[in-house]
Parts: sequence; C-alpha cells; structure tokens
Amino acid sequence: MAATGALSKILTKGLPSATAKSINPYAPVAKWILGTSGLVAGMVHIGGITRLTKSGLSMTDWKPFGSFPPMTEQAWIEEFDRYKKFPEWQQRKSMTMEEFQYIFYWEWGHRMLGRVVGVAFVAPWAYFFWRRQIPAGYGNRMKLLFAMGGTQGLVGWWMVKSGLGEDRRNDRKEIRVSPYRLAAHLGMAFATYSTLLWTGFGILQIPNDVANGSNGNFGTNSKTVNLAKSLTKEATNYARKIRTGAVAVTGLTAVTVASGAFVAGNDAGNAYNTFPKMNGQWIPRDDMIDPELEPAYRNMFENTAMVQWNHRVLGTTTAVSAATLALVGVAHPMARNAMTPQVVKGLTVLGGVAVGQMSLGILTLLNYVPIGLAAAHQLGSLFVLSSGIYVVHSLRYVSPSLLRIVNQRVASGVGVSGLGVAGR
Repeated sequence: MAATGALSKILTKGLPSATAKSINPYAPVAKWILGTSGLVAGMVHIGGITRLTKSGLSMTDWKPFGSFPPMTEQAWIEEFDRYKKFPEWQQRKSMTMEEFQYIFYWEWGHRMLGRVVGVAFVAPWAYFFWRRQIPAGYGNRMKLLFAMGGTQGLVGWWMVKSGLGEDRRNDRKEIRVSPYRLAAHLGMAFATYSTLLWTGFGILQIPNDVANGSNGNFGTNSKTVNLAKSLTKEATNYARKIRTGAVAVTGLTAVTVASGAFVAGNDAGNAYNTFPKMNGQWIPRDDMIDPELEPAYRNMFENTAMVQWNHRVLGTTTAVSAATLALVGVAHPMARNAMTPQVVKGLTVLGGVAVGQMSLGILTLLNYVPIGLAAAHQLGSLFVLSSGIYVVHSLRYVSPSLLRIVNQRVASGVGVSGLGVAGR
C-alpha cells in the first residue's frame, strides 16, 4: 500500500523541468541552449520564405563573416550586374532593380541570421565555459553543436553553388538548386535543432535525474530512478511501448521532412493540386516513372508525381500514427499507472499538431502553394518534431539503457549511484 501511494505521488507530480536557478544551477545554460534552438527555428522559417520567393540565387558569392548589403545606387548596379552573369538571369530577364533588391534582401537576411545564430551560441558558450557552468558530461555535446552550426553554413553555400554553375545555363526547366543539396541543407538544420532541443531538455532535468547534488550521474534517490523502480511490470511494459511508438513517430516525422525537401526542390507542390486523389487517381502510375531518368531510382527524388505521392503517404502516415499514439497513451486505463503529466501533455500536443500539420499541408496543396501557407507548413513540421522529441525525452524513465542497469543493480542489491544521466 505504501509503495502504491509513493508511486501515485510521483506520477501525480511527474518530472517537471527545473527552470529556476535556485533549484537548478544549470537552468541559465538550458535557457541559452533552448533560446538558440528558437533562433535555428527562425532560420528554417526564413530559409523557407527565401526559397518560396525564389531569392536563393540572388547572392552569387559567399563571405564567411558576412557583409553589408549594397549601400549606394552604384553598388546596387554592380551587384545586379554580377547577378546577370549567372544562369538564372537567362530566365528572369524582365526583372527590375526593385525586384532584384527584394530577393537579395531575403537571401542576405537569411545568411546574416545564420551568423547571428553563431554568435548567440559561441559567446554564451565561452562565458559559461569560463565560469565552469557547463554541466559535466555536456562538454563534448557543445563541441558537436558548434561543429554542426559551422557545417551548416558550408552546406548552404554548397547548395547555392548547384544553381550557379555554367552547366545550368541551358536548362529548359526553371533553374533551382539541387534537390539533393536542398534536402541535405534542411536535414542539417533540423538535426542541429533537434540536438539543441534534446540537450536543453536534458539540462532542465538534472535535478530530477541526479540525486544529492551530485552532477553527471544518477543517484540512488533521484526522482527518475525512483520512478523507474516503482513502476509495476505491467506499467513499465506499457510505458516502454508508448516510448517505442514515440521514437517511431519522431523518426517518421524526420523522414517526412526529408521528403518535403524534395517536394520543394522539385517544385512538386504545384502539380496534382487535388486531394485525396492525384488528378483522379490514387496512384498515378503512368506519371511516376520517367524513362529518361537514369538510373531509375532517381524517380524517387526527381520525378514530380513520385516525389509528391511519397510525401502524401508519409505525411498521412505520420499524422495517423501520432494521433493513434496520443489516443492510446492518454486514454488507455494503464496510462494512470505509467504516464507522468509531462508525458500526457506531450502526447496530447503531438497528436494535435500532427493532425493540424497534415491539414495545413492539404490546404497548401489545394491553393497551389501560396507563400504564407507553404512557409507555415514548413514551420509546422518543427512543431511536430519538437513534440515528438519532448515525449521521447519525458519517457526516459523507461528507456532501455536505464531499465537495464536499474534491473541489474536491483537484482544484485546494489545502489544505482554510478549510472550516467539518461536525459543527455
């Protein structure tokens, strides 16, 4: 009875994030990391608008530390003349100076925001490192994040170069960047965002994951370990299944995002603007294989019909899977014995935003990809991904690595003070 009461008390309160410095001395570090993730989300959003306004090829050089935009009329003339030397100009010869300035400022703003994100990460990192406030075990994570941010800039220029080469000058189709490089650029941005988010969540949970003020390791009396030890076998198995489902939905979201990059890279959203069928067909087989694309696998990434069909299927599967997971995770009778309030809230949000994201995608398609809806749809994918990551992190008390070690220690009658922080 006492054990049941203790479990009920733990589950009622759950494992809330420790955002106050008085409770968690590393809270400022977590807020900095999560703030940086917000800036990265802004970068993704601005990048999407830059692509939708066809601004990405307006700047034909790359300076690692950035530069001011043209400040005089003569400087603008010189910049415009430089743009005219590249292949895209052959398809946009009616462009006026005002129109060029419009697309230039979008690309310039996107690039400069990237540098702002870099400063927003490096400067606080140096400060916290100097003050020895980086939590133990997170030093290498900070180095990884720094490397990912630097690589993102290089990947971005590599992507832009694919639309500037002389080999594109005779293209009959609209000149765009390579869809493969666009997918790599977007994928790197989402990977960086996800790593920042996971890191921030982990640091906010240090007081729950670490006992007796000890930093970097679970203690015998940590709340997370006590929760894992207090669950019944049935509750543990149920929570593990929900966590596995959350991992699957989050992974499926990532794959759907990647497929969306190929939709954008091929401008595939401006075809087959009907739903649920594609111009009257569930599967437009005759359009999905272009015999001129060799080898044949390129149809998966370059054929308009195939690319859009893939994204439709993946998006629908993601939404249905997320909604089903949320329903099972919240409404099942076992939930009250295995789910913390944080998990329940996370599942509810995940199911809602996934269905909303699918609806937004359909609306964008039916309206022939207007900039506002399309940009919101890309931003929506970040909400779905964020919700999935939050649910997986909130269920770390039934992660395989933690349960395996806890069970071994319990079986041997030894404490668990030497466990690594699972929230990392």
